[in-house]
Amino acid sequence: MPNTAPEAALIVKTVHVAVGVLLRAGRVLIARRPEGVHQGGLLEFPGGKVEPGETVQQALCREVAEETGLTVTPEQLQPLINIRHDYGDKRVLLDAWIARDVQGEAEGREGQSIQWLAPEALRDEDFPAANRPIIRALRLPDQLAITGDIRDPEAGLQKLHLALSGAASPPLVVLRAPALESPPYVALALEAARVCDRAGAALVVHGEPGVFDRVPGACGVHLPWHQAERYTERPVPDRAWLGVSCHNEPQLRHAEKLGADYVTLGNVLPTPSHPGREGLGWARFGELVAHAAVPVYGLGGLALAHRPKAQAEGAQGIAGISFWWS
Repeated sequence: MPNTAPEAALIVKTVHVAVGVLLRAGRVLIARRPEGVHQGGLLEFPGGKVEPGETVQQALCREVAEETGLTVTPEQLQPLINIRHDYGDKRVLLDAWIARDVQGEAEGREGQSIQWLAPEALRDEDFPAANRPIIRALRLPDQLAITGDIRDPEAGLQKLHLALSGAASPPLVVLRAPALESPPYVALALEAARVCDRAGAALVVHGEPGVFDRVPGACGVHLPWHQAERYTERPVPDRAWLGVSCHNEPQLRHAEKLGADYVTLGNVLPTPSHPGREGLGWARFGELVAHAAVPVYGLGGLALAHRPKAQAEGAQGIAGISFWWS
């Protein structure tokens, strides 16, 4: 009797790869993949497959030693980002960890060329596609500062100057003023960009994508969800940071499709700004972060003291207003 059962679907196994982002004096160690292997000729971060019975930290320390001769201990490693990527012929889970102030002389022990590069010198096209969110995570700070709701531009600029001169001065600021119409917001953003530049910070405008083109001093745009859901592709140039406000898993998936460079996710904990809205909680937040393909900032009810907890859950860090805008 002929076999009429449907053919079994091809099962593609996910390979768990430990990735090391090794820093020294502000530079990161990069290797070039040998020709003839998967994604050969492209640049990569050190690391390799997690073997059965190994923790990801053990695998990474072993791979770094085998590939570069450097000694990295599990205690040095901090989680950076997890990336799941389907190449079609291969699926990978990149489990990226960061180690700072790495000591020793690096060498390409497997015949690969290696070099220390500034994060700003890393170009997406030089790396396998799955590595690109790691580059974003490396360049982004661990706190994203959001201004309070600015209604008076003059008072808002004064407050911005004061906040940037404080001890908690952040490197990246989102200028939020939803009550302002477009012309006064653009005028505010032009001045705010200059204030940020003098303080050594960078400004991200908030609202619809077209604002970015009208504020030359801005480094990116952050889309509230009601703006992000209108688009089906990336609405700003690759040279700009693109952030998206997300609150659940479908919104995260949409932000990824847009090519977002980072997202905010929350609220994580109950917050006075949204009375009656229950927070995601750390467990659910961690689940969502673990399956996100972009760096995630925890948002909502968080203080600077929550930053280590957010990072332990795999987040880039925290975003918010109260920790710096008083």
